[in-house]
Amino acid sequence: MATKEFPLIPQAVEPVETNYRRIVTKIPVPESIPILEQMRASEPRSMGGQPPILWDSGEGVLLRDPYGNQWIDFSAGVLVTAVGHGHPRIVNAIKEMAGEHIYHAYCFPTQIRAKLANKIKSLLPAPLSRVFLLTTGAESTECAIKLARTQGIKVGGEKKRVFVSFENGFHGRTMGSQLAGGSSGLKSWLGGENPDFVQVPFPDGFRCSDTSFDVFIRTLQEKSVDPDTVCGVMGETYQGCNACLMPAAYAQALRKWCNEHGAVLIFDEVQAGFGRTGTLFGFEHYGVVPDLACFGKGVSGGMPLSVVVGTEELMSLYGPGEMTSTHSANTICAAAALANIEVILEENLIDNAKRLEPVLLNAGKEMMAASKGHIGRADGAGLVIALQFVEPGTTNPDPEAAFDVVKKSIERGVMLFAPVGVGGGAIKINPPLIITEDALREGLDVIMGIIREKYSE
Repeated sequence: MATKEFPLIPQAVEPVETNYRRIVTKIPVPESIPILEQMRASEPRSMGGQPPILWDSGEGVLLRDPYGNQWIDFSAGVLVTAVGHGHPRIVNAIKEMAGEHIYHAYCFPTQIRAKLANKIKSLLPAPLSRVFLLTTGAESTECAIKLARTQGIKVGGEKKRVFVSFENGFHGRTMGSQLAGGSSGLKSWLGGENPDFVQVPFPDGFRCSDTSFDVFIRTLQEKSVDPDTVCGVMGETYQGCNACLMPAAYAQALRKWCNEHGAVLIFDEVQAGFGRTGTLFGFEHYGVVPDLACFGKGVSGGMPLSVVVGTEELMSLYGPGEMTSTHSANTICAAAALANIEVILEENLIDNAKRLEPVLLNAGKEMMAASKGHIGRADGAGLVIALQFVEPGTTNPDPEAAFDVVKKSIERGVMLFAPVGVGGGAIKINPPLIITEDALREGLDVIMGIIREKYSE
């Protein structure tokens, strides 16, 4: 579902002045309107879905525009700036690589690529042992789909090509990743469903009340899918549309099923990886290890870099020069990513996410109660939660309510990205992993105040 465009009409709002937040102008800022209008006139409509705020500078969990306003960043640039904005180690890594070394090398060897790949490899549980550095999250999921399909055909012939993923899943906006995604709206231009890409319900306990693995088996039967034709199964470690982890017992049953039927198990950790859920890798919550895992967003410190990790067998399916990417491990991006990972580990940011998890999840429960049924679910882990706005008593999304809460949060100094998920009804809260409890509570209190005002009658 397309997100609404925020209106470019400046509105007077209450001034805000705290240690973390400052709003001193109308929102959107009148002086910014010509720039925003220019962008809407020159870019595709799809780029116009975020709040009309000109990001200008940032420090840690704070974001600023050029006009004196400041926000607590609850977006992390869509889960990217895990160690906050302007972290000196990342800034210095970028400056040093750009100023003293080389800033593009294609697939020619570089020291920084070797260091980054080796660092990631050192963190992986067996049997994961190979690291492929790419550019975007969608590129990583496309690669995983290709590897699963290649392996399937190699061991089972042309019939072993069916790829299974989950309803309401999101794996990117390229053609293959959208075919694997679980949103029919993202497939309409592709001619609808593709028999080689099959979705099963995600066991979230909300839109799929039965969280047993029997649902997986039964759905394949209902769709006449022979398990031995399945080349791979890919699921987000937590679903981006709702921040819900699958039950550990389900994941363990899925691992066993993939082993029995020779299917590649893939976890899409583009959002969940590198500390976001309070563990280094999100799949640690499950007690299983996938055959392939995809990372992006929080791995790179804000630069375009993604990662596919996998087993020796899968990552050796293609020979030299057969699986490459023009900007794979761009040296500046690799330097930033290495610094980012070191900061996450050395500054104990994974522990910080785990420590603050109860604060975030308890706030979600309180918001649900205050909404009087308009928030149907609040799922999360570590420092990510999704509030699903619905028509009370149903699972039908209420995108207007979600949009209104985002708009008012921006006006009061808390930065959120536009609503996401089923019908555009979910608000994600996912600040940088460096956030303090004081800043987290202040931002949550703002959103709680908006919800209480909205549903006070």
